[in-house]
Amino acid sequence: MHQTVLLHEAVDALVTRPGGFYIDGTFGRGGHSRELLARLDDNGRLLAVDKDPAAAAVAAELAAGEPRFEFFHGSFARLPHQLRRMGIDAVDGILLDLGVSSPQLDEPGRGFSFQHDGPLDMRMDTSGGETAAQWLSGADEAEIAAVLRDYGEERFARRIAAAIVAARADAPIETTGELARVVSAANPRWEKHKHPATRAFQAIRIRVNHELDDLRELLDGALDLLRVGGRLVVISFHSLEDRMVKRYMRDMARGQDLPRHLPVPDSAIARRLRLVGKAVRAGDEEVRANARARSAVMRAAEKIA
Repeated sequence: MHQTVLLHEAVDALVTRPGGFYIDGTFGRGGHSRELLARLDDNGRLLAVDKDPAAAAVAAELAAGEPRFEFFHGSFARLPHQLRRMGIDAVDGILLDLGVSSPQLDEPGRGFSFQHDGPLDMRMDTSGGETAAQWLSGADEAEIAAVLRDYGEERFARRIAAAIVAARADAPIETTGELARVVSAANPRWEKHKHPATRAFQAIRIRVNHELDDLRELLDGALDLLRVGGRLVVISFHSLEDRMVKRYMRDMARGQDLPRHLPVPDSAIARRLRLVGKAVRAGDEEVRANARARSAVMRAAEKIA
């Protein structure tokens, strides 16, 4: 069962105008979207986005009885294109709840988890694109090592990449169980309370779904999508995402980087965002109820220019 992380905190930070237009960039199973709709008045509108066809099916049920709600099947990186098609110039808020959802992890057929043996798929959008098995079958050792290092922060990336290439020479790696066994055997130093394949699975999933590329593209264009006073709220679950969001919000809040000796008044610095509060983490009660919430970090910012 999916439990929405930082549900009320995220919606509290996002909604400033009950009659505004908002975007839930990661619909999942609709937890944030339903709470957003509960906060909006009759003039409010919500556009939800998700890559996952299973999420699209849930969204279709919600849309059937909710005229304020629309859904777009695809990546949130495509939001500028979709909003242009809808004739929307600017929105009042964008919410992103990044990473993989509990239903995706819990379904063996999706191939996201080493906890269940299943086909090595890992695609959030199962309607197209390259599976993890297909990518692993064709990528060279250097590329695999780079992905494990850069996206999984895996210390033994080169050693694990070599083991994957050696294993696939004997037979294709086609299931999550096979990949987990290869990675575990190649990992010489297992972390306490963490499966030795955790970082590798994360890295490959990020690569297959272009997660950091999509996030970078959305952030690059976020200010053009928001009206002045509109807010961006992002919930991250690992350091790579959070680092990117934190730097973006910090840089936009600081304004252009000018030499210290220039006599430029503070009022002349072109700041685009203001930070809304500090980073928010799930409380003890939520973490006890949902272990996934332990790593969640929420950041919010408001467009000021």
